[in-house]
Amino acid sequence: MVLKMNMYKWIEDLKNSPYKKPLPILSFPGIQLINMTVKEMIVSAENQAQCMKVIADKFDCAASVSLMDLSVEAEAFGSTIKFSDDEVPTVIRSIVETKEDAEGLKVPEVGDGRTGVCTQAIEIAKKLITDRPILAGVIGPYSLSGRLMDMTEIMVKCLIAPEITHIVLSKATKFITEYSLAMKVAGADGIVIAEPAAGLLSPDICEEFSSKYVKKIVDAVQDENFIVIYHNCGNTVPLIDSIIGIGAIAYHFGDAVDIGRILEKIPSDIPVLGNLSPAEHFRGGTPQSVAIATNKMLIKAKGYKNYIPSSGCDIPPLTAIENIEAFFAAVKGHNN
Repeated sequence: MVLKMNMYKWIEDLKNSPYKKPLPILSFPGIQLINMTVKEMIVSAENQAQCMKVIADKFDCAASVSLMDLSVEAEAFGSTIKFSDDEVPTVIRSIVETKEDAEGLKVPEVGDGRTGVCTQAIEIAKKLITDRPILAGVIGPYSLSGRLMDMTEIMVKCLIAPEITHIVLSKATKFITEYSLAMKVAGADGIVIAEPAAGLLSPDICEEFSSKYVKKIVDAVQDENFIVIYHNCGNTVPLIDSIIGIGAIAYHFGDAVDIGRILEKIPSDIPVLGNLSPAEHFRGGTPQSVAIATNKMLIKAKGYKNYIPSSGCDIPPLTAIENIEAFFAAVKGHNN
């Protein structure tokens, strides 16, 4: 029997602690520590769990986060996926164009495609990592629907054919809910739900086509033993009211926004995570530049006890381990 944590208490303790333990979205760089490719990782539950374990052993993260692969759910729906040895998989073509396509779209079973692998990985990781919560990565409904419909097309259809978008969104939401509940049964203590495509929307469109659907997922899965952290790496400043209404326990922001400005807008009792750039700093920087950028970020967040240091999004697979170490050292130095 899997022991359950009180995750409401955990997030409160994390928020109120004078030492802000970081919670980056960090799993893929584990491939370097156990000498495997991205492709070898994503097709094997054991490999995914081992990557999570080696990261947990090396870095003092507040929680262990599973891979943030935003192609998994689309693949289960039937999308074609491009795989690579050193890059995160991507969806390469849409499968929904017409209303007939949307109506005929079958909601997959949890276990289809690689969803069974990812669920099993959580079950294995829960046994390997016992000193911190396990958070599973899932995609958000608008971002999944955009992959099924094409990102440009879904934005157009939100305006000229909203009924098609709502059909797909309803099916995406149903599956993501079932998938998240399966992660819960497997032992996950929560999910990080990634909804980056919603960052391209206006507030009203975001509310209608993203936030209200994410809220359905949150309402169905979140409780004291299983939390939802909402991630959006787009321009979220105009969307704050909409996304806060989702009711997630915490919100994770990307580097498209200034973390100081976000903290000004978020109520002080809601945890805010973010937002060191994965591309510019973690992947493209040096240990010295990462340390400088991290300190600048932490200075902007100074005085906000609801702030938790993190990456702005998923840290890329081949990021230099020394850069990740520099991030953790900078956070530790700032806390001392």
